Amino acid sequence: MPHPFTTDQTPPSAERRPVSDTRHGITRTDEYAWLRADNWQAVFKDPGVLEADIRAHLEAENAYQKALMADTEALQKTLFTEMKGRIKEDDETVPAPDGPWAYGSSFATGGQQPRFFRVPRNDLDAERTILLDGDKEAEGKDYFRLAGADHSADHARLLWTYDDKGSEYFTARVRDLSTLADLDDMVEDTSGNGVFDAAGDGFFYTRMDDNHRPSKLYYHRLGTPQSDDRLIYEEADAGFFMGVGSSRLNDFIYVNIHDHETSEFRLIRADAPGSEPVIVEPRVTGVEYELEEGGDVFFIVTNADGAKDFKIMTAPVDAPQKANWTEIVPHEPGRLILKHQAYKRHLAWLERKDGLPRIAIMDRASGDIHHIAFEEEAYSLGVQGSHEYDTDVIRLSYSSMTTPSQVFDYNMATRERTLLKTQQVPSGHDADAYVTRRLQVPADDGELVPVSLVMRKDTPLDGSAPCLLYGYGSYGIAIPASFNTNCLSLVDRGFVYAIAHIRGGKDKGFAWYEAGKRQDKANTFKDFVAVARHLPAEGYTAPDRLVAQGGSAGGMLMGAVMNMAPEAFGAIIAEVPFVDVLTTMLDDTLPLTPPEWPEWGNPIASQADYATIAAYSPYDNVAALPYPPVLAVAGLTDPRVTYWEPAKWVAKLRAMAPQGGPYMLKTNMGAGHGGASGRFSRLEEIAEVYAFALKAVGTAD
Repeated sequence: MPHPFTTDQTPPSAERRPVSDTRHGITRTDEYAWLRADNWQAVFKDPGVLEADIRAHLEAENAYQKALMADTEALQKTLFTEMKGRIKEDDETVPAPDGPWAYGSSFATGGQQPRFFRVPRNDLDAERTILLDGDKEAEGKDYFRLAGADHSADHARLLWTYDDKGSEYFTARVRDLSTLADLDDMVEDTSGNGVFDAAGDGFFYTRMDDNHRPSKLYYHRLGTPQSDDRLIYEEADAGFFMGVGSSRLNDFIYVNIHDHETSEFRLIRADAPGSEPVIVEPRVTGVEYELEEGGDVFFIVTNADGAKDFKIMTAPVDAPQKANWTEIVPHEPGRLILKHQAYKRHLAWLERKDGLPRIAIMDRASGDIHHIAFEEEAYSLGVQGSHEYDTDVIRLSYSSMTTPSQVFDYNMATRERTLLKTQQVPSGHDADAYVTRRLQVPADDGELVPVSLVMRKDTPLDGSAPCLLYGYGSYGIAIPASFNTNCLSLVDRGFVYAIAHIRGGKDKGFAWYEAGKRQDKANTFKDFVAVARHLPAEGYTAPDRLVAQGGSAGGMLMGAVMNMAPEAFGAIIAEVPFVDVLTTMLDDTLPLTPPEWPEWGNPIASQADYATIAAYSPYDNVAALPYPPVLAVAGLTDPRVTYWEPAKWVAKLRAMAPQGGPYMLKTNMGAGHGGASGRFSRLEEIAEVYAFALKAVGTAD
């Protein structure tokens, strides 16, 4: 196939300024370390202070990427129009009851940002009262993202937070719901979540430190300046993050301190915001637990005592320590308990067994358990639950790769399921025109890797179809086989859309996660390569027509697999890719580094961890190989995967392997990890990525 990417423009060539670093007697030289701004913390808050030479290089990369993609501009507009046409512009959620009201969110026709509303509980057809209009709040801002909105227990106030730079430093405001005006209170540099005390007189929040870590818990009393906020708790270990939440009964404030393998909870009485947090059970490395209040008891999901796939315990509310835990749902290997919710008469939890999710319901009086499951080969299932504790009705959502999302109310006592809403696709969707499949692909060591596929029924399986293969495989995150209206723009053009459920996620239980982390991380990459080779072997596609896609840790996956098997891919899409793993894990000043050590290993303290990471770190393993075309996407204010990782990677690819590529870098100069804010602006970015995929396989016309 002729090379699809041609341009008269010379690609940018980053200046080489060697910097050497020696650890464990091993010296590495990084020629592009200068792309990391010394004032990166300041850049997160004000992108305008980025050093001129770095800005010039990123803008040159953007110009080069735009030149290579110039001939797809019409296609991008077509793709955007298609994807927008599948969105119900004036969509709204089904209002969720809480006391006298029911709360929900909606979009206005043409609106980019959500609106939060409420309506009388007993008159859901009444006019919605818009409590917060995201489009109005975003006016005049280049970037704007609402982190959420939470009403007080007395329904008098709304706590809402927003980020207007993409750097994930959130500002918190409080709105009086009788006047719909914000109070004077403004709390800055929060992590984006906060919860009211029982009376609604103030709220708890976590604040970001200079290294962008939520390490301090504060209480803000309404009507006072932020400088007077009381420090409730400070986490001294830089390896732990902190979050704050509240119980469904509004009795307790939960302080959740955790990394990727260890957790610790502290409790504050919601009606005594000045009290000291009480520890539930001190942290023990490798032990996780999570609380749900159930009246006079806590229900605790934990992996303690070797329960890798988790079990459920109870403990008295006034004595929740581990010595008082009693088992009610035993550990069952291969059945992973994911999350739980407690109600007055029932306990509900989401679990995954045989790679598919299901919901379990326990009658608290009798102990009887029943399950909610669906029949498709691959599907996504979620528990939205209820705001209220004294209820038999919870809300759940279901979709598959061919079935639009459905929202149900489920009566846990009568087991009746009521369909409330089916996702509308305004431009039309004929589910019968598509087919979804679940494959089990043998890995190198014999493990079977699940793969979810969707394609049109008339797609030929003779190797001629292009394929987009998506993967992630880190942090125990399972990628659901859910309905995705955007990917239909590829599927309707003959693509097979595939998700590889590789090790490093919890798709097949906790052991599946453990087998893809730290010293076993290479399994993640080997699994993906096995899938990439299996699909052509079975006629689903051909190697030069297979486009791989991953973002963040999935972007690291992209860099690793193209180093391992460049011939297996026709193109690579790496969005906000974590590709400079070793350098980042050696820099304990970066926001995520200490909390990430349990996931990747600590190369500062351990020579073995250093060697493990060095063996796969994409940036460190770039070589003179015939790499496929690459599109890397970055965000200048991204605190999770800093912009300089993909910038350095692309520069090194271009220098080390000029015979491959081309290598394109697009940096969003006004956004962070999640890309552009606003639902339609994000679609424009997806359209550009899909145009790259179509062009790479020669079907851009």
